[in-house]
Amino acid sequence: MEISVYLLVVTFLQIFLLSPCTAADTLREGDSLHVQKPADVLASENGVFNAGFYKVGENAFCFAVWFNVSSDPNRTVVWMANRDQPVNGKGSKLSLLRNGGFILTDAGGKTEWNVDSLSSHSVQLKLFNNGNLVLQTLDGKSTFWESFKFPTDTLLPNQEFTKDTNLISSRSRSNYSSGNYKFYFDNNNLLALLYQVPDITSVYWPPPFLLPWQSGRSTYNSSRVAIFDSSGNFRSSDELWFQAVDSGAGPLRRLTLDPDGNLRLYSLEETAGTWVVSWEAFGEPCKIHGICGQNSLCKYDRIRGTTCSCLPGFRIKNSQDWSQGCVPEFKDSCNKSDLGFVKLTHVEFYGFDKDYIVSSTLKSCEENCFKSCECKGFQFKSDRNCYFKMLLLNGYRSPSFEGDLYLKLPKSSIKSGENLYEDSRLACVDNPEVVTLNRTYSKGKQNGSLKFLVWFSIVVGVVEFIFIFLVWCILFRSNEDNKATVPVYTQVATGFRRYSYSELKKATNGFSEEIGRGGAGIVYKGELPDHRVAAIKSLHEAGQGEAEFLTEVCTISGLNHMNLMEMWGYCVEGKHRLLVYEYVEHGSLADNLSKNALNWAKRFEIAVSTAKGLAYLHEECLDWILHCDIKPQNILLDSNFQPKVADFGLSKLLNRGSLNGSGFSRIRGTRGYMAPEWVYNLPITSKVDVYSYGIVEGGDMLEPVYNVYCDEIEEVDFLSIHEESLMIQGMMAITKEEGQDGRSHSLREDDQEKKSLAKGKIIGYASAEKFEVKRQEARVIYVVLNKLLREEQKGENFMQPNKNLQLLEEIEGS
Repeated sequence: MEISVYLLVVTFLQIFLLSPCTAADTLREGDSLHVQKPADVLASENGVFNAGFYKVGENAFCFAVWFNVSSDPNRTVVWMANRDQPVNGKGSKLSLLRNGGFILTDAGGKTEWNVDSLSSHSVQLKLFNNGNLVLQTLDGKSTFWESFKFPTDTLLPNQEFTKDTNLISSRSRSNYSSGNYKFYFDNNNLLALLYQVPDITSVYWPPPFLLPWQSGRSTYNSSRVAIFDSSGNFRSSDELWFQAVDSGAGPLRRLTLDPDGNLRLYSLEETAGTWVVSWEAFGEPCKIHGICGQNSLCKYDRIRGTTCSCLPGFRIKNSQDWSQGCVPEFKDSCNKSDLGFVKLTHVEFYGFDKDYIVSSTLKSCEENCFKSCECKGFQFKSDRNCYFKMLLLNGYRSPSFEGDLYLKLPKSSIKSGENLYEDSRLACVDNPEVVTLNRTYSKGKQNGSLKFLVWFSIVVGVVEFIFIFLVWCILFRSNEDNKATVPVYTQVATGFRRYSYSELKKATNGFSEEIGRGGAGIVYKGELPDHRVAAIKSLHEAGQGEAEFLTEVCTISGLNHMNLMEMWGYCVEGKHRLLVYEYVEHGSLADNLSKNALNWAKRFEIAVSTAKGLAYLHEECLDWILHCDIKPQNILLDSNFQPKVADFGLSKLLNRGSLNGSGFSRIRGTRGYMAPEWVYNLPITSKVDVYSYGIVEGGDMLEPVYNVYCDEIEEVDFLSIHEESLMIQGMMAITKEEGQDGRSHSLREDDQEKKSLAKGKIIGYASAEKFEVKRQEARVIYVVLNKLLREEQKGENFMQPNKNLQLLEEIEGS
């Protein structure tokens, strides 16, 4: 009896404790690579590449491919499977299943990354000599997956780069999660470098102020493919071409998008075993967007390298991460008597111009900046042009730049000007610290062979009890183990948070304070764990898949515009779908209109800014975004009565090529604001939002003024510019004399209601046309109305009939 028990135990140990042998460069079906066994790696036949588990933090590992010839102790990683979802340091493994797929599982058995194979034949996972990890049949004739088609931040020689691939930089040289920079083919068929954070997105290469042909590019080849060979020659379909300074056969090479946003070609120095730069996109790293964050300056010289420093009156936000920039040490003020300017010579901040003045004087620039609370300072160049800055980002200091920045500060913060800048300079160094991750795992019972065998030989009956106990633990505690090993790396790797349902329930005090509701869901007020006040929306429709929901959330969270509501996070848990937005103080436009809290000038400014936000959604995003539910309840006003378009619950993300409306399965929107295309089943374009906008701005906001004249003016079917102009002239004539029925319509020439009426009619002509082909785009509406607003601010009388005729002609001509 004891011999039988002994044989049973030995068999059990062989099955569960011994790992299978694998080929040097191949993983067979049924085999696994374990994180706890450093020797569990795949090695290419030429010995240049290894594939296995790579440590990225305390108790955190990623499955990766790296060079095995460099003397760098960190090993040069060229590809990662789960860079944003590391696994635990115990119990995790990569397994090639017998059904042809392979999965990466965490300590609790949770699948963090996987690849499915549709093959009915036996497959293998092989690491080739060129660094490509390939899932293929045993004879190598059929390939189902390869790492070359899913690069992370590096391209290897002869690895094809297409419109379906991109490179995403790492956060730092010690933090391998997805960073702030992207290398990709844009919609104009050009290779580009993009800076993207949750609230800002900007292209910085090729230079955005140059046309494609001026930077040696071509937009006419739509194949969108690029490749570089082992000799160091890079060629792209947009006619971009460059080569390594040491071009020719010999050293190993790699093309990497580095954490600082610079694209560099590296060659391996064989004797020293180190990588040297053989080409780079930017010789002046300070011209890379976002390198030092907001309210800071970048400076570069060949000796000291790149340095970052805070502007006068500001302090660094995070000494370990300069990309977070600097924060003010003072309170904002709009009182001119409390403010002054500090001159920073040879300093430029690219982009984010609120306005500009041509051929101005320094005094005039200062006066105009004082008038705007949003003006953070102004750029005064040698050509005497003045550029007012609403955000201080992409700043650098260079003796070759002919211009100065005048920084607006409270007088109490103005001390010694340039000296204060010098004193606050800090070196822009890479974060050397290891990322610490909160990883836990359940320790199994000790598997000491002697103790286990002695116990089984003495008390045979206890063995059965132990097995039953272990089965009970697996069945009833697996859910808790999974929760214990869920990575908390997501918040580090993304710009916005994924909240749990319990967190949001606690933040809203059990969803007790309702502040709004609509067709898409209910909005509650809550306080997040970091004490920010937020608007938390619970969506009614929970049938959407998690992958599709996360795709739309990621796209919407990347939107950055002052007239769009900012998203802070989301929750997807079971059937719950919640969105977390910033909270605005003045509520919706509908509430303010019902309270008559807005004067006519403010209403018109809201109309212009709302059109600006819609133009950004329709034409300036990488995805084509329709809101589908524009109405006063979905336009919120912040503390400065700036409008923010909110509630993307019914929005639709489409490819820019899919303009036939086939992606809509049902009517979307609110009755009274929906365009006729929804009812007549016509193709849906961005002009459905324009129609709703016309109803909101031309009807809801200016309806009280329009009603003054409804008895005197017959309904006009906006068919002709000249008819519209004659109608406005007639309205003006009515306002200048007494009606025969005894009612007085005499209004002063500067009467605000009369101005608002003219604005409302122009909006109605441009937006609320019942025929889609005659309806204008949001961009055109914004341009014309913004011009109208500027003329009003300058004091020009745009109520003249000829002026209205000119504006209407501009709309129709656009």
